[in-house]
Amino acid sequence: MQFVAELRASSRLGVLVGVAAASVGVIYGYDLSNIAGALLFITEEFGLTTRQQELLTTAVVIGEIAGAIGGGVLANRIGRKKSMVLVAATYGAFALLGALSTALPMLVAARFALGITIGISVVVVPVFVAESAPTRVRGALLVAYQMATVIGIIIGYLAAYLLAGSQSWRWMLGLAAVPAVLTTVLLLRLPDSARWYVMKGRIDEARRVLRRVEPELDTDVQLAEIQRGLREESGGAALREMLRKPYLRATVFVVGLGFFIQITGINAIVYYSPRLFEAMGFRGHFALLVLPALVQVAALAAVLVALVLVDRVGRRPILLSGIGMMIAANVLLIAVFLAGSDFGGVLTVLGFLGVLLFTVGFTFGFGALVWVYAGESFPARLRSTGSSAMLTSDLVANAIVAGAFLTMLESLGGAGTFMVFGVLAVAGFAFVYKLAPETKGRQLEEIQHYWGNGGRWPEAPSTAAATQEVRS
Repeated sequence: MQFVAELRASSRLGVLVGVAAASVGVIYGYDLSNIAGALLFITEEFGLTTRQQELLTTAVVIGEIAGAIGGGVLANRIGRKKSMVLVAATYGAFALLGALSTALPMLVAARFALGITIGISVVVVPVFVAESAPTRVRGALLVAYQMATVIGIIIGYLAAYLLAGSQSWRWMLGLAAVPAVLTTVLLLRLPDSARWYVMKGRIDEARRVLRRVEPELDTDVQLAEIQRGLREESGGAALREMLRKPYLRATVFVVGLGFFIQITGINAIVYYSPRLFEAMGFRGHFALLVLPALVQVAALAAVLVALVLVDRVGRRPILLSGIGMMIAANVLLIAVFLAGSDFGGVLTVLGFLGVLLFTVGFTFGFGALVWVYAGESFPARLRSTGSSAMLTSDLVANAIVAGAFLTMLESLGGAGTFMVFGVLAVAGFAFVYKLAPETKGRQLEEIQHYWGNGGRWPEAPSTAAATQEVRS
C-alpha cells in the first residue's frame, strides 16, 4: 500500500503531526454524534420542544462560528501548537460542565463554550498539518483528520448505545473529556510549524523543524521559499488581500466550498439520525443508535479509500465523485419518502441504504477534501485567515441546517426535505467543477501561482516570472 510505505519513509515528527491532528479529529467527531444519542434522553428529562432540541443542537455550532472567526488570529499570534493545546484542554473542561448541567440554559451555555473550542480546532488543525507534514503525504494526513473524525462519530454513537439502558446522557457528554486530556499530553511534545517560526523571525527554530520533518530536502532552499512567500504577501491586512486579486478567486472558492459542504445536509443526518430513522420506521435503541454507527463504519471505509487515492488520483476526481454519490442518494431518499408513509420491509431497507450512500458520498468527497483545501489554498501569511473564512462559512451553513432540519422534516416531509438537499448538491457539484484546482503534488508556495494566473497552472513558470504574476 503506497500510503503506508510513504508514511514509513516519513520522519518521526511528520508521523507525530498526523497522529496529533487525528486525536483532535476524534474529539470533534465524538461531539458530533454523542449529542444525537444524549438528545433522546435530555429531551425526556427536560421536556424539550422541537425548537428547544434544535436550539441545543445549534448552540455548539454557533460557538464553532465564533471560534472559527477568531481561530486564524489566535493561530498567528500564539502559534499553531499552543492553539491546539488550548483547544484540547478547554474542551475537556467544558465537556464536564455540560455533563453536570442541571437545566437547559446551563447546558446550552456549556455547549456554546464547547463549540468555541471546536471552531478554533477546525481552523488550526488543517493549517498545522499543511505546514508541518512531509509533502509526499500531506494530502493523506489531512484526509486522516477526517478519518479520525469519523472514528470519533462511531465511538459517540456506540457510547450512547451502551449507556442508553440507564439513560445516562451525562456520561455520554462527560466521557469526551478523556480523549481531550490524552490529546493535550500528545500535543505538548510537538514543536510549532516551521512557517509560523519564520513568520515570527525565529529562523533557527524553523530550520530545526524543517530538518526533522523532511531531512532529505535542502533546508536552506525550503527556508528561502517560505520567506519569499511571506515577502510576497507583506503589506496590508490579510482580509483585504484576500478580497483583491490574485486571491479573490481563491477566497470565493474556499468560502463557497465551505458553505456547500454543510448546506447539502450531512450534519442533519449526524445530529438527528435517531429522529430520521424513526421517521423511516425504525424502533428501539439498537436501531436508533447502532445503525447510525454502522453507517459511519461504511463512511470510514470511504475515507480510507480517499486517503489512499488523494495523493495518487488527485483532489478533483475524488471530490466530484463524492458529490455525485450524494446526488444519487438524495434521489433514492426522495423516491422512498414519496412511495408512502407506511414504512416497513423494502422501503425501510431502501431508506437505510439512501442514508448510507449519502454519508459515504459526503465522507469520500466533501468530508475528506475540506481539510485538504483548507490547508492548501492560500500562501503562508493568509493560510490561517483563509482557513478561518472557509470554516466560518462551513459553520454558518451547519447552523442553518442544525437549526431547521427537524422543522423541515415536520413541515415538508422527508421527500421535500431531501429534494431541497438534492438541489443544493447539484449546485455544489457545478461550483466545484468550475472552480476547484487540482493541487496534487504541488508545493504550498507553488499553489499561489495558480490563483495569480487566473485559475490556471502556468505552463513553465520560473520563480521570477511566477513572482511577477502574483504581484501584478
